[in-house]
Amino acid sequence: MASPQISIIVAVYNAENTILKCLDSISQQTFEDFEVIMVDDGSLDHSGEKIDEYASRDSRFKAFHKSNGGVSSARQFGIDHASGEYTIHVDPDDWIDPDMLASLYAQAGKADMVICDFYINSYKGQEYVEQQPQNVEDNMAVIKDLFGHLHGSTCNKLIRLSCYSQFNVRFPEQISFCEDQYVVISLLLNPIRVTYLPKAFYHYVRGNEESLSKSYSSKMLEQDKCALTLFTSLVAHTPMRDFVEAHKAYFMMEHAFWWGANYFSSKAFKTEFYSYYPLLKRVIMPKTERILLNLSCRGFYSVTRKVIGMLMAVKHHIYNLTKK
Repeated sequence: MASPQISIIVAVYNAENTILKCLDSISQQTFEDFEVIMVDDGSLDHSGEKIDEYASRDSRFKAFHKSNGGVSSARQFGIDHASGEYTIHVDPDDWIDPDMLASLYAQAGKADMVICDFYINSYKGQEYVEQQPQNVEDNMAVIKDLFGHLHGSTCNKLIRLSCYSQFNVRFPEQISFCEDQYVVISLLLNPIRVTYLPKAFYHYVRGNEESLSKSYSSKMLEQDKCALTLFTSLVAHTPMRDFVEAHKAYFMMEHAFWWGANYFSSKAFKTEFYSYYPLLKRVIMPKTERILLNLSCRGFYSVTRKVIGMLMAVKHHIYNLTKK
């Protein structure tokens, strides 16, 4: 049997309530020469049964089951078992429009990576997110964009499968977020060809981020520190080193500021992040945010976060009133 033109990788973990909508959107593609590598990463719900059932009625869908190793492990498992010319990832709580694969493949030509726009779907409705790189002919410029307006996801990027093995690029199992950004940057550090399609097909479902503040933990902090080290090491011998280090430190501190309200005291926040603050001089950010991080790193995190929380609650209340 000839290899398919596209391998779609779906890393699944406890997604029984959304996985069928995701897989249905894939099965409804106008482009038919694809395979779907569904990787059940040790789900504790009925996700595994659902992907088995889907595989039983459509030979293009292939179900795999493995012990839980995290999203990076599942994505890499998918890459290792893919046989298509190109790959793309679809997360199990998201969905795609029927013409996504056809449009991306038609755009690819001789390119190794096709970037497209995407949608964010949340309680606020649907938002169109443009993803045009400043210069697709300059991979270093595209990497810079990945710390700005470009999303690091592998879900809105069609990528030539052979590039992973040719340049020895693998998903880093040490981290459970930004793993796709790491992979995209790893690829762009090599002479791959990039193109852009100014259309959106992918629907990224954004959940209730307020719940994240309740789950921030020492493990998440260590993950952020690990990501800072991994990304800085990745670009250590390139002109991008200082830029990447500063922006990953910024992400770590921003992450802690917004999600760590129930974890950090003012003293703990200062102790943890004061030494990183000088790196932010290299980062362009809103003036208000710079002030907030400055105050937090100087020992005023709790009061700063409390005031911001109150303002956000008022804004949310006003938004709800306008929707009635």
